[in-house]
Amino acid sequence: MNRKFGRLKDTLGFVQIGLSALVTIGILGLILYYILLKGIPNISWGFLTTGFDSEYHGIADILLTTIFIIGITLVIAVPIGVFAAIYLSEYAKQGRIVRIIRFSIESLAGIPSIIYGLFGYIFFVLLLGLKFSLLSGGFTLSILVLPTIIRSTEEALKTVPKSYKEASLALGASRLYTLFKITLPSALSGIMSSVILSVGRIVGESAAVFMTAGMVYRLPGSIMDSGRTLAVHMFASANEGFSFDETWATAAVLVILVAIINLAARLLTRILSKKFSMGKG
Repeated sequence: MNRKFGRLKDTLGFVQIGLSALVTIGILGLILYYILLKGIPNISWGFLTTGFDSEYHGIADILLTTIFIIGITLVIAVPIGVFAAIYLSEYAKQGRIVRIIRFSIESLAGIPSIIYGLFGYIFFVLLLGLKFSLLSGGFTLSILVLPTIIRSTEEALKTVPKSYKEASLALGASRLYTLFKITLPSALSGIMSSVILSVGRIVGESAAVFMTAGMVYRLPGSIMDSGRTLAVHMFASANEGFSFDETWATAAVLVILVAIINLAARLLTRILSKKFSMGKG
């Protein structure tokens, strides 16, 4: 009787998990289908390759600005986030202080992006005098995605079997060598996953960007110039009386851009994983 009841519970649990997954995938698929259905017919070569002016509302400059913002943010946030996770996971003495730090990081992940935008505007734009610029936006977005990178990287490091590190240390390797040659390559997939999540967060932000990087249409001449990202352009175009066809087209381009970046990151992860595994062999 107990076995039958246990099997019934397992079956119900499996069905519940399956239904939850189907509902989640279904909602995501419906959103993507609707965006692409509305946006792709309005995408043209001219729309992608021309700048924004009074005659033609192209998004070439806006698309490049988005890519620049992604690059600046990742260059700042990834090294800081990964090394912070390494310290918390490998070097810090586990205790009350570390628990407080982890709690603070998790709390930062739940703060609305508009608060980050306000902080970035006051600190980077006004106090440091960086003005509305890609650099101000990059610094602000770096703070915004740091909790994701730190926590995801820390969890990835925890999944590396202790036997790997113990074997390396037993063979006479230093702790630093073991970290860079054994631990980090083994956790590479999880680290890249945190980068992919961060990219999705970066391209989807609007409030934190237009309060620090600005909303200028033209292509920035340097990281000290202002610019407009795709997410900000979607928000602005919907409120400035532009055609909704352009807004849907911009949304479709944004979705496709995220997909391309994710695929490229996963391909890079596979290449690096093979390289490291060959090196170990």
